[in-house]
Amino acid sequence: MSDREVDQLLVERVQSGDKQAFGLLVSKYQCKLHRLLARLVRDTAEVEDLAQETFIKAYRALGSFRGESAFYTWLYRIGVNTAKNHFAAQAHRVPVLTWTDPGEIEGVEGAERLHDFDTPEHQLMTRQIALTVDETMSGLPDELREAITLRELEGLSYEDIASIMDCPVGTVRSRIFRAREAIALRLRPLLGTRADERW
Repeated sequence: MSDREVDQLLVERVQSGDKQAFGLLVSKYQCKLHRLLARLVRDTAEVEDLAQETFIKAYRALGSFRGESAFYTWLYRIGVNTAKNHFAAQAHRVPVLTWTDPGEIEGVEGAERLHDFDTPEHQLMTRQIALTVDETMSGLPDELREAITLRELEGLSYEDIASIMDCPVGTVRSRIFRAREAIALRLRPLLGTRADERW
């Protein structure tokens, strides 16, 4: 039985009044949801609040869930929208991606060569690259930052991202491409790559 089928069975149990089944869904996706929200928000307390709010909204809306998308795709969409609403309520404060662990850049194309060296110079370079990526991600428009976060850091498919962001797959591909290009432009001086190379 696939993850999606297991989730659908749990959802059906919740819809039939089994509150413990929702607890299983929360346990299963709590870490993933926290990780997603932490990429969009700096404040740990805000992440906790937004995660709790997301699960509450999901529980209240579960009666209308029909399984047209995977449960986690539906949940992530609620989480992203909850974060957007939070920032709108905070006088349009810009959400900031926090990329505190340089090891997380493994999801970025070509970054594997950064781990081949263990010298202080290369460790400094890795930190500079992580900081540059963090700053670049922070400056991206919301839709680009969300798309690249869901793809590169959460590992979601283009189809799942399109469902979460409520837009066509082609739009997702375009947003991810534009985000990667913006990051590549900022990384070129550090990595010594040519304009025709991405990384």
